Amino acid sequence: MNTLEANIRENKSKGQLNAIRNDGNVPAIIYGGKEENQKISISKKFLKNFIEKENFLSSIITLNINGKSQKVLPREVKYHVISDEPNHVDFLRVLPGVKIKIEVPVNFINHEKSPGLKRGGVLNIVRRKVELKCPSEKIPSSITLDLDGIDIGESFKISSVKLDTEVTPTIQGRDFVIATLAAPTVMKEPEKPATEEGAEGTEGAEGAESAEASAAKDGEKSAAEGAKNDKKESDDKKPTEKKSPEEKK
Repeated sequence: MNTLEANIRENKSKGQLNAIRNDGNVPAIIYGGKEENQKISISKKFLKNFIEKENFLSSIITLNINGKSQKVLPREVKYHVISDEPNHVDFLRVLPGVKIKIEVPVNFINHEKSPGLKRGGVLNIVRRKVELKCPSEKIPSSITLDLDGIDIGESFKISSVKLDTEVTPTIQGRDFVIATLAAPTVMKEPEKPATEEGAEGTEGAEGAESAEASAAKDGEKSAAEGAKNDKKESDDKKPTEKKSPEEKK
């Protein structure tokens, strides 16, 4: 249960505020409704445990103040500029029937069941929180969107969210988008089958062998023609033999 112990504080100076913080407490104030603002202090240790939880600013907390309980809604947490430790909290009184404005976080479920995400789609979250106006006793802890069956190109709009009849978005007059499932920015090219690569490699090898065979044949032909020409040239250069007088007779 979200319950915090609180004490009433009567400080009137900055020095007294610093003393409260030095004692390990955080000054806070409760406002809203017809009652006057109430100054309190809370243990920093326990407060930090609540702040670290998800949805702290949209969760109703019960404060036990000197034996009396008061339901409140955290509205703002102020931090120290150097230490980043909480040093002040504003709480709004939660009164039955009174509507308040509150930002509710958006959660997504069934990522593994989305065909669009399986194909490499990207979930583009336009609004991580949606501001609602609702009675304090009907504040939803979150808005849950189911990705089961959602494909690329589909989107979630506020009209697709089931809300209580007394719970309404503060943005009226348009069906605003909460998230879309977009196509991947880089499309992967399909890989070529290994058989085609092998066929191409075979054709290349056959082409190379044909070229080598053709070159060899051309070389043999050139060599044969060269030998023939050399023989002819050699025959032309032989000296003409002169016949002796006896042969002439």
